[in-house]
Amino acid sequence: MIREIKERCFLAAVFFSAALAVLPLIAVLGYVFVKGIGALDLNFFTQLPAPVGDPGGGMANAMVGTFILVGIACLVGLPVGIFGGIWLAQYGSGKRGFIIRYSADVLSSLPSIVIGIFAYVLIVATMKRFSAIAGGFALGIIMIPVVTRTTEEMVKMVPRTLYEAGLALGLPEWRVSLQIVFRTAWNGIFTGVILAVARIMGETAPLIFTAFNTMYWNLRIDQPMASMTVQIYNYAISPFSQWQAKAWAGSLTLVFIILMVTLVVRKYSKRVYYG
Repeated sequence: MIREIKERCFLAAVFFSAALAVLPLIAVLGYVFVKGIGALDLNFFTQLPAPVGDPGGGMANAMVGTFILVGIACLVGLPVGIFGGIWLAQYGSGKRGFIIRYSADVLSSLPSIVIGIFAYVLIVATMKRFSAIAGGFALGIIMIPVVTRTTEEMVKMVPRTLYEAGLALGLPEWRVSLQIVFRTAWNGIFTGVILAVARIMGETAPLIFTAFNTMYWNLRIDQPMASMTVQIYNYAISPFSQWQAKAWAGSLTLVFIILMVTLVVRKYSKRVYYG
């Protein structure tokens, strides 16, 4: 009887803790939804930002710019993070592996604004103009430690016998790593990729120093490019209620985009994993 009471108390405590962990998320999402749903309409997704006092307007250019910046960031961060994580899992047991892991952990703890300043000095100052290239580069650096550490942990969970069996069949090490180990850990690696993409889609400070912003259409990656986070920031700090409403609408849209990307990629990754 006492054991059953203890078990129920433990389950109740676990459930209560889980509810407390989810409650802030529900509160934030609910507040953003209530504040932002009123400013959402078709024009918000199809039109450029309108000047102060003009009705309508939207964030179409910022939405497209955000996806372009994230795409550039993935080209920069994913190859380095994934291959680096595979190397750490299979060959990183020595001093070099320790240094790389420590560096990745330090990089993940750096404020994003510091990475933005680094990209500014390295690219913006060299090109003498803001650009989507610089913004994507900064976001890609932010992705690297998250993807690297997640890939390493997922690859370590793959049974060593699979790796040894591939070598026993006469396959070279690189084919075993990519076609056996990587495919087995694919679903977990994609989880890390999702987390990294979700993080960079919400970054503002690095883009202020790199991609800057523009109120017009621009698809050239060597020029300043609009992004949702910077546009939301500019609207939120303005004294105009119309722009503040647009900021809430942009926040709601950004949350919805991240949610949809997460759901779609997870579904796709499961299909690839199970064939």
